[in-house]
Amino acid sequence: MRIAVPTVAIFIAAFSFSAEVGAAPGLGDKVYGATLEAGETEFETRYGRLVGGEADGDDVLKLEVAHSFSDRFYGALVGKFERDFPASRKLSAVAVEGIYTLGKIGGIDAAVYGEYEIGLHGSDAVETKLLLEKRAGEFDARVNLIAEKPLNGEAIEFGYAASADVEAIGEFRLGAAAFGDLSHGEHFAGPVIKTEIGHLPGGSELELETGYLFAIGKAGNETDGQFRLLLEFATHF
Repeated sequence: MRIAVPTVAIFIAAFSFSAEVGAAPGLGDKVYGATLEAGETEFETRYGRLVGGEADGDDVLKLEVAHSFSDRFYGALVGKFERDFPASRKLSAVAVEGIYTLGKIGGIDAAVYGEYEIGLHGSDAVETKLLLEKRAGEFDARVNLIAEKPLNGEAIEFGYAASADVEAIGEFRLGAAAFGDLSHGEHFAGPVIKTEIGHLPGGSELELETGYLFAIGKAGNETDGQFRLLLEFATHF
């Protein structure tokens, strides 16, 4: 199915709101793909920790369970735990999120993402993303365009997430990822490694991603960078 670019632009403009205000770009986040596999259930653990600077030791842990009800729609529940080091980690928010695929736009897979986050110690917030993905053989490139809006009257903020990786040796993929807050000039970018363990019982698989992102721009005022670790277990029920 082909979707006209103006239609996508109107959809995104109508729902340009988002969450996760105040956290370092990319902390506990991933770069979403734009395709879904019907019937797949995912259990994810996403962890990010700031390294160096005034914010050294601050971290975010996200636990998520998601299900693709079809190859067009995905729904998920998310719990976010935050720690301002040396304080203890606490549950800071819970959220519901969904993805709806749009098909191909000029040979690029596209989807839209929406999230409503309930802040347990702050404002609720909503978020939208335009998800773009291009696969060519063993190469995979993804771009997420993000709009964020807390529901306490603060202004909409805009950001991005991007990654590119390629199969290197066996199941290992090498690449890079970048996250940024365009409203505040904060960016993180650096190398990532991904691998996959397949052929588990029930056709399940385990995916792992790790890497280190260097602080760029104003992000460097508080930290040197961030360590990231993502674990995803996917299965079919």
